[in-house]
Amino acid sequence: MPAQYLFVFAQVHDEFRIPELESIAELHGFSIKFPDNPEDKKTARPFMVLGLESEEHAKILSQRCVLVKYICEFYARGKTYEELHRENRSRASQWQKYAADTSFKFMVTAFNHTIPQWRQKDVVEGFSYMDFQGKIDMKNPEIVLTCFEEYRDKHGTTRAKDEGDGEFEEVWFGRLVEVGSARPLVKTFDVKKRVYYGNTSMEAEMSLLMANQTLASPGKLIYDPFIGTGSMAYTTAYFGAFVYGSDIDGRQMRGKVKPPGIIRAAAQYGIANRIMDLCTFDVTQNPWRCGELFDAIVTDPPYGVRAGAKRLGRKNVRPPREAPPPVHAPRPDDQPYIPPTRPYELSELARDLVLLARYMLKPRGRLVFFLPTVTEEYKEVDVEAMLCEGMELVANSLQDFGSWGRRLITIRKTTTQKYPPPTFDPAHAVTENVASHIPAHKDFREKYFQGFKKVDTEGIDQDSKKQQ
Repeated sequence: MPAQYLFVFAQVHDEFRIPELESIAELHGFSIKFPDNPEDKKTARPFMVLGLESEEHAKILSQRCVLVKYICEFYARGKTYEELHRENRSRASQWQKYAADTSFKFMVTAFNHTIPQWRQKDVVEGFSYMDFQGKIDMKNPEIVLTCFEEYRDKHGTTRAKDEGDGEFEEVWFGRLVEVGSARPLVKTFDVKKRVYYGNTSMEAEMSLLMANQTLASPGKLIYDPFIGTGSMAYTTAYFGAFVYGSDIDGRQMRGKVKPPGIIRAAAQYGIANRIMDLCTFDVTQNPWRCGELFDAIVTDPPYGVRAGAKRLGRKNVRPPREAPPPVHAPRPDDQPYIPPTRPYELSELARDLVLLARYMLKPRGRLVFFLPTVTEEYKEVDVEAMLCEGMELVANSLQDFGSWGRRLITIRKTTTQKYPPPTFDPAHAVTENVASHIPAHKDFREKYFQGFKKVDTEGIDQDSKKQQ
């Protein structure tokens, strides 16, 4: 039977917690037993008791999962301290082995509250029945006994400093196994401290979460087809993977000085030797001549808020030329030819990306990308409609911005069958239900700059209609 461990999470990106845990567990080949009670599985709370086969698995998760703050061997929980002490006594076999001669200290803290020092002392003295005989060592103890009180969120209210002290929702107790050592990587990869970044660079925390979803590890080969300034390349390479990147605009990758900006930033993190190459090409006109090259594809496609996606081609198709083509003459300024580009509509891009992943990924490989959606219009079929034969949805986590949000989509290649390269035909639909369903992310850029105003079937602005 799996042992129980108390996970304490950072109170951010709550929908990303379970997918991250499952990904790292899959990477290292072990399973996690999640609570049967739906209330105990709610990610809105920062505490969750999970089952693991060994303490080593807990250490692996704490060393890699960005959203984990602490992992403790779980002893007891309760709505009151009386209830907690009663359960803790019933589990004495778990902690009695430390009572005789183990140095220790207590850590008493709270979520959404600050416990005054005098009451922290009272809480510690309440555990006197455990009769620990070892030395109290506040600097370097052999074990740390942890007590967490969980309070309601009181942000936005005016109150005295200690108001509501002791009126917690629940209290948790256990032995600290590991402090989340991956959490400091958020500061390590802080965009503001990077030698090269742009206005579309992904924030460090999200880049790390995306890297974990790819199962990045030593020896794996990962591709970013919209690499831009390389935010995902740094985190995946940091975890040991080799990275290949491309973009339709080489200036994003290069910057204005040599060596290229991405290489300079990678050198800052000591992973420049893991950036295999950076190429400039349109992903719809790519040079790949064989598939199943990559272990994962990770990207943040441009969706038009700060930069729009482009593909080669003209916005307006020229009429057929009647006269013979003119004789080529060299340009007087000797400037290279820059091919015309046209917008790449987001729903087309997303469907094409899934098809490209099916062709380029090895079996069991993952596609990880962000998909912006309109909050009121989003339906699950929006994502299901992108899937094609041989690809399955692994995770769908929302980062909510109010009227819109972006979803981190993780898709796995489940087939060993070989498929032809995608045609990138704008009229092509991956699944039969795409044509009958308009996804919330279609024409996202236009919706964003219109303020997500609803338009009825007659084309009348609903917000204007209400004012009339």
